[in-house]
Amino acid sequence: MRILLVEDDTQLRTQLRTALHGAGYTVDEADNGRDAQFLGDTEAVDAVVLDLGLPVVDGLTVLKRWRAEGRNMPVLILTARDNWHEKVAGIDAGADDYLTKPFHLEELLARLRALIRRASGQASAVLQCGDWSLDTRSGRMTCAGQPVALTAHEYKVLDYLMHRPGVLVSRAELTEHIYAQDFDRDSNTIEVFVGRLRKKLQSPSASAARIETVRGMGYRLVPP
Repeated sequence: MRILLVEDDTQLRTQLRTALHGAGYTVDEADNGRDAQFLGDTEAVDAVVLDLGLPVVDGLTVLKRWRAEGRNMPVLILTARDNWHEKVAGIDAGADDYLTKPFHLEELLARLRALIRRASGQASAVLQCGDWSLDTRSGRMTCAGQPVALTAHEYKVLDYLMHRPGVLVSRAELTEHIYAQDFDRDSNTIEVFVGRLRKKLQSPSASAARIETVRGMGYRLVPP
């Protein structure tokens, strides 16, 4: 999953970036509202962490413009402790949730997981497809009850597919959602990651899921 992190405080942005990377997210960053709006308009992000007190263009204006343009990615706003009116204005402008500074990183990650789940119609932090189970809180993957070790990119591909069971996902879409803006993207590597996942997640169980290749179009996670 790909997160747009918008925060002008360098120290806090560094802490948030580290926490998001540690949780398995791909992160794009902006430290002002102008750049944030551009990235939100042009990049395929799954959620946004948006500070409202931004230079150049304030966060509330950026959020209003996104919603006016029909951009519906989940947005978690960050507000100062005493600015309760910012919370109200942010929610009215289209924010999905808010956190008041200072906050615990664990709470931010939990709220972000919840927003992404709701956006994809998932109810639980543990994604289940047949005998495949992915705990998005810990990053732990099991197949038929047995733990499966995944690389960072394998995890990102599987996480994206398991949030969309039964949905056809193109290689280009997967590439956009697992690599940051400044990364040298190569959609051909997606085939490599999918091939590795198939080998690691083989199961003789009748309740096994599988990743189906739809020739010329992409991949689909097929429930049993």
